[in-house]
Amino acid sequence: MLLEQERRDVCLTARRLADSGLAQHEGGSVSVRSGDWVAVTPAGVPLDRIEPADCPVLSVDAGVLEGRREPSAETVLHTAVYRATDAAAVVQAHGHHAAVVAAALAELPPVHHRAARLGGAIPVTDYATYGTGQLSDHLVKALKGKRAALLANHGGVAIGADVDEALANARLLEWLCGVYIGARALGGPRILTEDGLAAVRDRDTYGWGGPDIV
Repeated sequence: MLLEQERRDVCLTARRLADSGLAQHEGGSVSVRSGDWVAVTPAGVPLDRIEPADCPVLSVDAGVLEGRREPSAETVLHTAVYRATDAAAVVQAHGHHAAVVAAALAELPPVHHRAARLGGAIPVTDYATYGTGQLSDHLVKALKGKRAALLANHGGVAIGADVDEALANARLLEWLCGVYIGARALGGPRILTEDGLAAVRDRDTYGWGGPDIV
């Protein structure tokens, strides 16, 4: 079986995505890349019931190489990300808070210092029908310099150097959207500056003591 470990990783992550509540209405998809091949969640199977053999394997630039089921409708989005970025995994989710922000804003402002991990402010793409090349093109543009983006009136996408990082970034995106919504309810969030985010990135390179501890 091609990409046996990657298929297992897709299954495990899909179940974690469902358990975390980030896959509303059975929405969401996961993929893992190995070289020019990609293992992706299948169409028509609930995320918490996917088995490794269900997961199709595709070429980044061509069609299905192996799999007993059809790929997710969002596969075109996943392969577009791999062609345009250094990502080794992609998680696409429909978390409640991300869907709310994606339905209302043009950008998620950085309201917490952990936003620096995703690249600061998170853009919301223009709207396009899911599973289309147009949406994929919008996403690729939005991901420039970012580790996550929001799809207008849809949900969020996060990438990572491995599938654990991609899932962690998807969870962080959902949490940041929730923080923003809560701050707006209290009267208006404080937005961090780019200088402030740069300082966070610099601080992240040090251990517990930091650069200013003598």
